[in-house]
Amino acid sequence: MAAVYWLIVFVVLLGIEAATMALTTVWFAGGALVAFVLALFGINTQVQLALFVIVSFILLFFTRPFALKYVNRNTVKTNMDSLVGKKAKVTATINNVEGKGAAILNGQEWTARALEDDRVYPVGAMVEVKEIRGVKLIVSMNQEET
Repeated sequence: MAAVYWLIVFVVLLGIEAATMALTTVWFAGGALVAFVLALFGINTQVQLALFVIVSFILLFFTRPFALKYVNRNTVKTNMDSLVGKKAKVTATINNVEGKGAAILNGQEWTARALEDDRVYPVGAMVEVKEIRGVKLIVSMNQEET
């Protein structure tokens, strides 16, 4: 009878994964499948539960990073993530010491700061967005452009 319960758990977990595609329950479905096979061979229920937990967490910790890297390669980045690496035009001199600076990126003006505190970028300079901190672009120039 335990085999039927494990089979139900397996199907439910796969159904949840199919509905969400979030790579969250598929690992536990693998554990349920192992427990199902153990139940078919008449193995003790405590062993089934223990192996369900062990196999689920092994799958979760060792295969999830691989799956996230290679399965979800075409996920759309957030708006912020998509700005990193883009070019922006300085509209107000960027000077970290004075706490000033602005740049236009995709038609919107942003407060901007230099990645290196000692760098000053004049109006009209083209800079590359290295990261975003809060609502500020953190920018730098390519070495060959300086």
